[in-house]
Amino acid sequence: MLDNGRTDFTLQLPRPIFPRMKFEHFALNVADARAHAQWLVTHLGLTVARSRPDAPFTHFLADETGRTVVELYSNPKAAVPDYAAAHPLCFHIAFVAADARAECARLEKAGAKLFLEEPQPDGSMLIMMRDPWGVPLQLCQRTKPFPMP
Repeated sequence: MLDNGRTDFTLQLPRPIFPRMKFEHFALNVADARAHAQWLVTHLGLTVARSRPDAPFTHFLADETGRTVVELYSNPKAAVPDYAAAHPLCFHIAFVAADARAECARLEKAGAKLFLEEPQPDGSMLIMMRDPWGVPLQLCQRTKPFPMP
């Protein structure tokens, strides 16, 4: 139980003084943005919201709600990080999964690798994987899903 008697982890923060900002996207510099984007489209059901056919081959990908969530590009102005060497707790891209174990098995057949299966005390299942380029992906099967637009 928290100090205030609540059992959840919702923080009561002061109201913002300025207008609230909306999340637009999370960007990654990757070795082959075109191939990487195609894998995410094919195996995670994302769609290409906008892309650039020339260097740096930028791809903005959207989820099923139509919201752009991730940008991939191959820009030689910055080194491509060694995503496979970074622990998935440093960052990961998370996806809702109705059956996380089944999705994990399907993605393994498509070249992803299991990193950790982590059942939660509330019955939720979180599975951490790496896509074929080593980028951490998380499959979230929650007993109480977050509200989606």
